[in-house]
Amino acid sequence: MNTTILIAEDEPLMRERLQMLLAQAWPEAQVVLVAENGNDAWDGFLEHEPDVVFLDIRMPGLSGLEVAERIGKRAHVVFVTAYDQYAVDAFDAGAVDYLLKPVQAERLQRALARLRDKLGAQPADMANLLQSLRAALPAPPREKLKWIRASVGKQIRLINIDDVLFFQADTKYTRVVLAGSEALVRTPLKDLLGGLDPEQFWQIHRGTMVNVKAIEAAERIDAERMQVLVRGSTEKLPVSRTFTYLFRD
Repeated sequence: MNTTILIAEDEPLMRERLQMLLAQAWPEAQVVLVAENGNDAWDGFLEHEPDVVFLDIRMPGLSGLEVAERIGKRAHVVFVTAYDQYAVDAFDAGAVDYLLKPVQAERLQRALARLRDKLGAQPADMANLLQSLRAALPAPPREKLKWIRASVGKQIRLINIDDVLFFQADTKYTRVVLAGSEALVRTPLKDLLGGLDPEQFWQIHRGTMVNVKAIEAAERIDAERMQVLVRGSTEKLPVSRTFTYLFRD
């Protein structure tokens, strides 16, 4: 089976260069998606579940660090960064590889050699590295959503984010479900991710974010499938295999 790769890089010339160098150095690998921002990178990861992800640290939407945090141990990650000494110090102390911009063919080949050796093993735990990188490269503060404007019939309602039971993708809209009512927002769910506190809202499916405080229980359907019961709603929300780890002891 071919190794699958996802590239996330917001600079067009750097995207093209990385694709070209990868095609030359690892022709048998398959690039399943090239994303231009962090939101598309995370959405694409859930869709394709690639073996390897090349992540630019600074991108619009979710940053590379935020995407890596969501990926966890589910893929091998190589960071791409324009930052020099601080990043190098952090990476040298960890088990995750990095490439400095502009990416050089020789350096990429060394990174790929290490990747091939790791493919049969579980991806490295990035928790300590991500903590070090945040300390070395503090991201600009991003204010979390407190209110959301949503359509209810002919009205536009201002909804307190704490009152939301769950968000669910619905074609071009996002359902905002509350106890006893629901509304629609035009913003796609993947674009809401950066404004939602990940400790308050858990993603349990590619198209579902649930308020942790509203979770009544998680129950198994069979050996592989789970669903979440939510207080204030009769709906049972499926948990994709990618997110069942959230409910393990």
